[in-house]
Amino acid sequence: MMNNRYFIDALRAAVEGITQSFKSERNFRIHSIAAAGAVLFGFLFHLTAEEWCWIVLSIAVVLLTELVNTALEALTDLVMPDYHDLAKKAKDAAAGAVLIAAIFSLTCGSIIFLPKLVSLIR
Repeated sequence: MMNNRYFIDALRAAVEGITQSFKSERNFRIHSIAAAGAVLFGFLFHLTAEEWCWIVLSIAVVLLTELVNTALEALTDLVMPDYHDLAKKAKDAAAGAVLIAAIFSLTCGSIIFLPKLVSLIR
């Protein structure tokens, strides 16, 4: 019985983290809207199971890196409220991870959706 309670508490904390990130982080909202658009296009273009796997993976990687970036920025600000070169280095590296994830996602989306859009136009 106690294990269920811990799981529910952990689940609540996780949902709260996602909710707070959505409310406070502009880039998380932008990526969430882009993810919703990719899912909508996926339904419109009747993606295959393999294509869905790539889209879901792309969305997950971007949102995961955004959440880790947000957590790292908050923690860095907590322990180092003043400017420090190492704090900047940590924040820049986390932002770089998000950029790489976004490029990966954009590449996957382009490979999947561009041929479908081109054939629709023709």
